[in-house]
Amino acid sequence: MTDKNSLLLGFTLGCIVPVLGFVAVEFLFQTFTEAGWIDAVSSESAGRRLRTIALIAICCNLIPFQIAKNQKWDDTMRGIVFPTLIYVVAWIWKFHNELFA
Repeated sequence: MTDKNSLLLGFTLGCIVPVLGFVAVEFLFQTFTEAGWIDAVSSESAGRRLRTIALIAICCNLIPFQIAKNQKWDDTMRGIVFPTLIYVVAWIWKFHNELFA
């Protein structure tokens, strides 16, 4: 059985959870659009929606981070932080022109 308080487990969770979060939130947005609960994406709002979904996906790392904090798994928390920072830097890099223009 693997150790739940490990840097590798945290790193793995930190890499996978935002990807799963992105897929889940994108699915929800698409479902709500088809149901007519939110407006369809226009060419003007497509960039904002992608930016929002990506940010929410990154924030999904707060869930395993909080669980690790409550269990006092310090190494797992450290492992989650590294990929989260990489995702945040990539998010800022990708949307720099839209954010700071």
